[in-house]
Amino acid sequence: MTSGEASGRGGVHDPVPGAAADAPRRSYALAAIGGDGIGPEVLTQALLCLDDLGAMFDFDVRVSMFDLGAEHYLRTGELITDEVIAELARHDAIVIGAVGDPRVEPGVLERGLIVRIRTEFHQSVNVRPAQLFAGVESIVKNVTPERCDLVIVRENTEGLYASGGFSSHEGTSWATALELSLNTKPAIAAAVEFAFELARQRRQHVTLCHKTNILIEAGRLWSETVNEIGERYPEVRHDYVHADACAVHLVERPEMFDVIVTDNLFGDLLSDLAAVVQGGIGLAPSANLNLTGTAPSMFEPIHGSAPDIAGTGGANPAGAIFAAAMCLSHLGEREAARTLEAATIRVLQGLPAMRGPQMGRTTDDIGEAVRDEIAAIGREGGVADNGAAAGRFRSRTDVN
Repeated sequence: MTSGEASGRGGVHDPVPGAAADAPRRSYALAAIGGDGIGPEVLTQALLCLDDLGAMFDFDVRVSMFDLGAEHYLRTGELITDEVIAELARHDAIVIGAVGDPRVEPGVLERGLIVRIRTEFHQSVNVRPAQLFAGVESIVKNVTPERCDLVIVRENTEGLYASGGFSSHEGTSWATALELSLNTKPAIAAAVEFAFELARQRRQHVTLCHKTNILIEAGRLWSETVNEIGERYPEVRHDYVHADACAVHLVERPEMFDVIVTDNLFGDLLSDLAAVVQGGIGLAPSANLNLTGTAPSMFEPIHGSAPDIAGTGGANPAGAIFAAAMCLSHLGEREAARTLEAATIRVLQGLPAMRGPQMGRTTDDIGEAVRDEIAAIGREGGVADNGAAAGRFRSRTDVN
């Protein structure tokens, strides 16, 4: 792994088995943002895993580190400049550790950095798998791996996150705040189409989650779009659940869901809940996907920056490592992605707890153990194909 400037998007993703021996070595330019709190710690472990996988599967990952987050903001007063956006755009993908710091007013970093990257690069769909692995215990009683295997597809650029707000009479007894939610047919359709395509590879079931009984106009547009697109996928069953009922079902009956498609706010809340059901928020990755290939996609764990445990070694890097696996899959390195996922699962199965001192291992220890398992899988001849049939969804890294 090397640092330096990227030479442009679009690594050499091809050769296939039987390709010429002198085919160019595959190479990918990766932008890395450590961010705040435990972010740099968990991201470091993910990048080290990519290093080992590159050696095993004959590709290079050239990493450019970007100093963005609270420390940069407090030091310079800048969040992210147009020049940095242009630099990020020259990469094949972006990985990020975590963003958030109690010294910075809520919303400044999240909107000014994360939301801006998602918007600038048209990362229109956020994908958050939630799967309970064998040997990992859920805090929800009686939830087993067979009952928890779903993906939440979240519209990623609109809703309450992208629209403007308005305040008046601040500091008075008549203080007023207004937030607007923007919903457009093209953005909704992109998320819904992605959800149906993903469901077709999985268990052929899409659930729309919204609040059509209260958010009537937005709910109608979402429902109409799901029904229209659903007509083109007769093999995929689709239904509807209110957002509050969905939260209950995720805890009591997670097996009723395959692919959930929802708006930006509901997706944010429900995917955190699903992450807890599947063993802990520290294990959960996400992908912010540009579906057109015109800009890099971004991959991140969904946990926060956890400044209270930064530097203690108590952070589980699994979420960041799984996010790196999703990144590899997105770049076309699916065998490497499945290897990284399998290695991480093996390590998690040996932990007595999923976070803090109770894990019995530090952040660095877990990262090293994952790399040891990568090597072991290599000696074993690779990860067995556990797909139900050719082309079917095989792991939660295969989300593109």
